[in-house]
Amino acid sequence: MKKDDLPVLGVIAVGGGIGALARYAIGVWIPHKPGHVPWSTLLINSLGCFLIGILMVLITEVWAAHRLLRPFLGIGFLGGFTTFSTFTVEVRGLFESGVHLTAFLYFVGTPIAAVSAVLLGVLCTRTASGISTRGAGDA
Repeated sequence: MKKDDLPVLGVIAVGGGIGALARYAIGVWIPHKPGHVPWSTLLINSLGCFLIGILMVLITEVWAAHRLLRPFLGIGFLGGFTTFSTFTVEVRGLFESGVHLTAFLYFVGTPIAAVSAVLLGVLCTRTASGISTRGAGDA
């Protein structure tokens, strides 16, 4: 490890801690009822994906971002905030509790919601910042 890596590791740790606390707060605010769709996890993962779409456009296409911003927000905060490992445990729990249709819809719907949220975040940010959303081949 180089000396220059220490600030990066520090901002990832701080961002991850803050993101995990935010995730916990939403989980408390919207408690999970056994045998039902875990709405808090779906919200957290979708919101985190929407925010990563916004962040990536801002730091790669709009701003000349500080070198620690991406590790702090992208890896740290959003990495600590989103929880796809919890999603997999919840899918298993739904299947084991016998609500197979709910489990299947949650299993299929979460990745669709997540990818859609990233795309929506990208499109909204590009539109708001005046960046063309046309593809390179659309000249």
